[in-house]
Amino acid sequence: MTDKAPFAADPTQSRGRLHRETISTFRSPFQRDRDRIIHSSAFRRLKHKTQVFIEHEGDYYRTRLTHSIEVAQVARTLAGSLGLNTDLAEAIALAHDLGHTPFGHTGEDALSELMEPYGGFDHNAQALRIVTALERHYADFDGLNLSWETLEGIAKHNGPIILPDGTPKKGAIPAALAEYNAQHDLWLHTHASAEAQVAAIADDVAYNHHDLHDGLRSGLFTEEDLMALPITGPAFAEVDALYPGLDKMRRRHEALRRVFGVMVEDVIAVAHHRLEAAQPKDADAIRFLGTTIIRFSDKLFRELKVIRQFLFTRMYRAPRVVAMRAEVTEVVRDLFTLFMQDPTRLPDEWRDDVARARDEAALGRIVADYVAGMTDRFALQEHSRLLGSDMVRFTRYIVSG
Repeated sequence: MTDKAPFAADPTQSRGRLHRETISTFRSPFQRDRDRIIHSSAFRRLKHKTQVFIEHEGDYYRTRLTHSIEVAQVARTLAGSLGLNTDLAEAIALAHDLGHTPFGHTGEDALSELMEPYGGFDHNAQALRIVTALERHYADFDGLNLSWETLEGIAKHNGPIILPDGTPKKGAIPAALAEYNAQHDLWLHTHASAEAQVAAIADDVAYNHHDLHDGLRSGLFTEEDLMALPITGPAFAEVDALYPGLDKMRRRHEALRRVFGVMVEDVIAVAHHRLEAAQPKDADAIRFLGTTIIRFSDKLFRELKVIRQFLFTRMYRAPRVVAMRAEVTEVVRDLFTLFMQDPTRLPDEWRDDVARARDEAALGRIVADYVAGMTDRFALQEHSRLLGSDMVRFTRYIVSG
C-alpha cells in the first residue's frame, strides 16, 4: 500500500450527487456508493446471471456475482499499489456488470437486436440506468443516487463515449446513457478516472484468469492444451519444475495463480511507467490525457490475444455452447415479443410505468428493463410458465467466463 497519489480521486472533492444528501459522518462518498451497490437488488440478482454456457454437474463455475467480487478484489489491489482511491475503484468494479441481461452476452446480443428500433441496448448504459432509475427503494429519489465519480466510471470505464469532434465513438449513444447524461453531465468526451480504468483492466484480469479455470473444469480443454500457449505454458512448466508429481488440481491452481500474477504485475509496472512519464497533477489530468493510462504492456496484450482466441474457439464457440446460445436467444426474443404485444402480462409493479409510456419506444424500454433484469433461472421459468415451453430444463446450464 502506498500514499495517495495527487491524481487519485479525492472523496472530499467529489462533484457530488444529483440529489443533495447529508454527508455521512463515518463513510466517505465512495464507501457509501460501494455499500449501496452491494445492498441493491440488482447486485443480488447477479448470483444467478452467467456468461458462457457450460453444462455442469457442480457449483464451481463463476457467476456474474462471483466474477464481480473477483474484479473488485483485483481493482483494490491495483488501486492500492498505485496510490489511487481503493473505495472508488471497488465501487465501480462491483457495479460494472449490473446491467447484464440473463444469459450474458448472448442475451445482450438478442436484446440489442430487439431494441434497435427503440434506442438500442448496451449493458454499461443499462447499469447506469439501474443505479439512477430502476432501483426504487429510497424515499427521496429513484436509483441509488451515487456520486458523480462512480457514475462516470460505470458509464465510461472502457473509454470515452464521444470523440473529440463530438461524434459518438461507436454508433449512436445508447438511449439510457444519453437520457441520464442530459440531466447530469458525465463528461462523455473524456477518459474516466484512473480508478475507473483500474476497474476496467481488473475485469480483463479476472475473466482471463477464471475462464481458464472454468474451461478446464468443464472439460472443454486440458492442461496439455494450455502448455502450448504463451503465459500459461511457462506457468505450468514452472510449477512442474518446482513441484514434480504434484496432483492435478493443485498443479492447475498453482499454474493459474501464476498467470494471474503475471497479469497484475504487468499492469502495475506499465501504469507506474506511464504515470511517471505523464506526471498528471490531479484526477482531471488523467481524464484529459487523451489515452488510457492503465493497461497491459504491448507484449502481454499480444500474448493474451492468443489465449483469448484459443478460448473463443475451444470454449465460447464449442458446439454445445453454440447450441445453447441459439436456445436461450429464442427465450429472450419470445419474452420480449410477448410483453410488447401484451404489456398486461408484466407484473403489477410495472403497470404504472406502462401507463406512463408515451409511445412504442418508451414501452420497448420498459420491456427491456424488465427482461434485462431477469436472472437466467427466472427467464427460463417465465418462458415455461407464459409460453408453455420446456426450456426450464436448461437450468442445468451455467454461464462462466
